[in-house]
Amino acid sequence: MATNEGRIEEPRRPGFLSSAAQTFGSQIAVAVISLGNALIVSRALGPTGRGDVVFLTTIAFIVSSLATVGVQEANANVAGSHPHLRRALATNSIILSLIFGLLAAAAVALLVILVPDADGDAQTSLLVLTLASLPGLVLSTNLRFLIQGDYGFAVTNLVWVLPAIINISVNGLFALAGSLTVGVAVATWIAGQLLGTAILVWYVARRSVGFGRPSVTLARGTLGFGLKSHIGRVMLLGNYRLDQWILGAIAGAEELGLYSVAVAFAEALFLLPTALSAVQRPELVRASEGEAVRRTAVVFRYSLVVTLAGALLLVVLAPLLVLTLFGEEFEGSIFELRILALGAFGIVALKQVGNALTARRLPTRASFGIGFAFVSTMVLDVLLIPPLGGVGAALASSISYTIGGILIVVLFTRALEGNVLDFVPRWGDFPHAWRRFRARA
Repeated sequence: MATNEGRIEEPRRPGFLSSAAQTFGSQIAVAVISLGNALIVSRALGPTGRGDVVFLTTIAFIVSSLATVGVQEANANVAGSHPHLRRALATNSIILSLIFGLLAAAAVALLVILVPDADGDAQTSLLVLTLASLPGLVLSTNLRFLIQGDYGFAVTNLVWVLPAIINISVNGLFALAGSLTVGVAVATWIAGQLLGTAILVWYVARRSVGFGRPSVTLARGTLGFGLKSHIGRVMLLGNYRLDQWILGAIAGAEELGLYSVAVAFAEALFLLPTALSAVQRPELVRASEGEAVRRTAVVFRYSLVVTLAGALLLVVLAPLLVLTLFGEEFEGSIFELRILALGAFGIVALKQVGNALTARRLPTRASFGIGFAFVSTMVLDVLLIPPLGGVGAALASSISYTIGGILIVVLFTRALEGNVLDFVPRWGDFPHAWRRFRARA
């Protein structure tokens, strides 16, 4: 916040456990609501219609993430280490989001012209709408990281949950009326995302540091750091989402519809490591090197055991979850879900340890570890998707998560003089964590 003298105060630090619980709770809420929305869309539109919706929203997610060019990572680090630059960061975020969002939209439009199959037979009007939303989606990501660098988890959690509520409410009403279409589902998703962006802009302007004069020098520095981390983010994104784009283009909407249901369940494994990465980031930026290593290892161990337990539940309950909620026509999703669940270790490592390396200003090492997993994913996608469809995509993802996870832990311990054994769960960790959680509760 600005003081009367024009200086920027260090924000009040909330407790780690309370922030983690709030953020994890938001992640769970979004997962449950999104699953309900997927159920509504799948029941109303079938595998093919579900695949069409996923195809367009996946394009929006992937391309907007690419178009951030790492600005959000720099925002999180600079907000913690140089508080006086936050106002300029906020204004620069708007300018850079507009520039790179428009460039990304033009690049996808050119790709579709040159390679017509890249549009997956999507309606032209819906593709245009998706591309037009890109600057707003990019800005949402950039401002979210900036606000989290100031411990503003409450508003970023709200913006995370709100679009999911809008999706399930609007799609549910249209489905009950028998008039839900692919266009309605896609437009609703985009509207929810852009409303979240508007809330973040309001929060920065009225409740946080505000918008200051833009800085070309700061923008150059932001892009310099951001591009180093962005290489890894792009390749991590490839592990998470590119297989759906490839699968939809090669195997068709129905195969993608089946795979997307498996992914919707498997993404529950992302929730805890994603929440902990966000909450840890401002602390790791400010901590000493030794303390950062210790905190990363401890939180990783807790997260890994909980995530592995969740993976085991998904393997056991896959038939019940898929057939009960989605019906017999989605039976093919069961085996794919079980395969995806096997990548649990890699998910935790890539999310949390990669985030820690970037927080400690070592984005190139994070990118190298993630890049190894990305190359593995791409090679295996090319080899396995044509003969196996969604099963091949699931195998490619799980194998690549595991390879990348092992490598990034090794890179982290070597760069920061840690010990790989510190990342192995211990019997005493969880009684201690449970006592702390009960005390905080």
